[in-house]
Amino acid sequence: MWLSERCKHSVEDLIVKRQIRLSRQTRANWLIDAAVFLGGLLAALSGIYFLFLPSGGYRGGRNPLYGIEILFERHTWSDLHLVTGVVMVAAVAMHLAIHWRWVKMMARRAVAGLTTGSMSMSRPARLNLVLDAVVALSFAICAVSGIYFLFVPGSHGTVASGLLFSQVIWDLIHTWSGVVLIATATVHLAIHWRWVKNVTVRFFLSLLPQPAPGEQSVPARPVAG
Repeated sequence: MWLSERCKHSVEDLIVKRQIRLSRQTRANWLIDAAVFLGGLLAALSGIYFLFLPSGGYRGGRNPLYGIEILFERHTWSDLHLVTGVVMVAAVAMHLAIHWRWVKMMARRAVAGLTTGSMSMSRPARLNLVLDAVVALSFAICAVSGIYFLFVPGSHGTVASGLLFSQVIWDLIHTWSGVVLIATATVHLAIHWRWVKNVTVRFFLSLLPQPAPGEQSVPARPVAG
């Protein structure tokens, strides 16, 4: 009991007495990344729904999946996929705009290193670079195909629209680029999970009332029992 109470008071003392400050830029980056994560998570869940329940409509009784409802109706899942997909694309666009200079610099360094053979990177760093490239490419393909379904007239029909590919091909492109994106983004998150957790904890702790500069923490007193 003494140890548990001491740990409890120590944590409370750390939260209350320690100054945790984040710059405005760091806060903005965290909020944008949170929008990307939440939008991507909901878009992925709704996309998985359509992956396993691909066809709707009664079709004269030929559709064995007709009438299956998981949490929501089919059109609600469709609206959820659309809205969260748009949110994710918009948040990623903002993220790229803010970090565009860094993205260009890293891309130039990677291309120069690969072409000249002078790029010295550790194996984990190379793996991370390849993973980031696959995430970016699969996201771009998934986003473009999603925008196609959003804006091209008749793209939801069964007849080929005539814009580069048929509706069936566009659907396959969107589906499997989404599958690759979900898989690689999950691995990316797992690799960087400790950093994500630390920044997230600091973000929320920085929202708490902060002590005045110079205020010292008082050691927690043991509780007899």
